[in-house]
Amino acid sequence: MNAQTPSATVRIFIALAPPDDAKEELAKELRPAYDAYPRMRWNRIEDWHITLAFLGELPVATVPLLRPPLAALAAGHRPVPLALHGGGHFDDRVLWSGIGGDLDGLHALATEVRAVVKACGVPFEDRPLRPHLTLARSRRNEPSCAVEAAEALDSFTGRLWPAERLHLVGSNIGRGPGPIHYRDIEAWSFGGGS
Repeated sequence: MNAQTPSATVRIFIALAPPDDAKEELAKELRPAYDAYPRMRWNRIEDWHITLAFLGELPVATVPLLRPPLAALAAGHRPVPLALHGGGHFDDRVLWSGIGGDLDGLHALATEVRAVVKACGVPFEDRPLRPHLTLARSRRNEPSCAVEAAEALDSFTGRLWPAERLHLVGSNIGRGPGPIHYRDIEAWSFGGGS
């Protein structure tokens, strides 16, 4: 049978995840927005991440190709000091928190990650890195609250924390009315290399 089953592909990306206390700090700042804009589709706090490379829908067989070189990259990399900072929006519909800290180090890490993916022969759209953490989306055909929610985050500055793990993440397709859920396929601790 030639029909491809849904499990034959996986939507994947490579990311960093803030530690729980940094996420809680931002969630506390967002409490008024949660109450004021309950119709927005809020991402689950456990799914918050900073995407370094979005690979899209790929055959499941691609995942084993990525594991060894990503593990090696992480083993030779130092933690990157980052912070959640401010807020913004894309297209008046997507609310995000900005990223502060060692942005040069973050961009260098993203460049290394993307080079590894390319060396594995995995095709993906290599878009410029815009460091952010997506928080919520407005529902289609509803007025957006993302602009107002972003303004409320203008003065937010979270504490500095070390990004210490590289995550290979899979997501459901996100079809239908429910939220997108993410799960670590694997994660590797940074080893403190050069």
